[in-house]
Amino acid sequence: MKKRTKWGLLGALGVTTSFFTYASSYFYKTAVGINKKEFVEEYSMEEIYQDDPWENEKRWYQTVEKDVLIQRATDGLLLSGLFIPAKEKSRKVVIIAHGYSSSNLDMAPWAKLFYDIGFSLLLPDARGHGESEGDYIGFGWHERKDYMLWIEQMIEKLGDDLEVVLYGLSMGGATVMNVSGEALPLNVKAIVEDCGYSSVSKEMAHQLKIMYKLPQYPIIPLTSFITKMKAGFWFGEANPEKQVQKSQTPLLFIHGDEDIFVPTHMAYDVYHATSCPKELYIVPGAAHAYSYITDKDEYRLRIKRFLSRHLSNVN
Repeated sequence: MKKRTKWGLLGALGVTTSFFTYASSYFYKTAVGINKKEFVEEYSMEEIYQDDPWENEKRWYQTVEKDVLIQRATDGLLLSGLFIPAKEKSRKVVIIAHGYSSSNLDMAPWAKLFYDIGFSLLLPDARGHGESEGDYIGFGWHERKDYMLWIEQMIEKLGDDLEVVLYGLSMGGATVMNVSGEALPLNVKAIVEDCGYSSVSKEMAHQLKIMYKLPQYPIIPLTSFITKMKAGFWFGEANPEKQVQKSQTPLLFIHGDEDIFVPTHMAYDVYHATSCPKELYIVPGAAHAYSYITDKDEYRLRIKRFLSRHLSNVN
């Protein structure tokens, strides 16, 4: 009887181990690997729909002059970006980071916003997205080093007196928060992030719970281990909340109060972790990445007012 119980326990342990190993591999493939993301809402920012709230921005984006720029990452990947010169001579550029499983082609509304207030624009495709090389999603961690190179390229291209702003949406928001903790050139004057997560581990645990009703342990640590082996980073490393603690660059945090994809409390986490000049704009009624469309006028006003405090000649 005892022997049978022993083998029964070992069998149950084996089944449990196999399940968690499979679940972790599946979660890596679903969340980190490059493939179609069924759980990501599909809404093409390239097509124009009937009663499209972004019709003007899309038509502008489709026709405005663009140059393709290339950047070689420190690990050898070739990264691609679109450069749009300001409509009038300008010493200001914004580098715009798109979201998860997206590309620079989806950033027309935010590109037009900064274009209208006098900025040149650089819109990189994150590694593994759009026209950039890569076979995994870096969640803004490896990308922080890529953005350091893009910043250097902009200064070389546009001059030493260039004023640089970073803007990011969702995963792009996490990206620019990660960049904020690096040793940035003085040219970087301000950072605006919209609905970025406070840490990859917390965001992964949140998604695991709402999508699969599964506990974070041991799946998140196991998936993190697989990610380290395949993509070169631990989830625990990719922590915007820790990065903003080191920031010396003013930060504007934006988040919708009805965001369930990246919970709104994460905006408060990163805001309270920051000791440099900072502002927080919580948008009533806004879901994930919908803050701009929810209140266009106030969104523009908040960004312009923030930038005017830290840059020269913001229109």
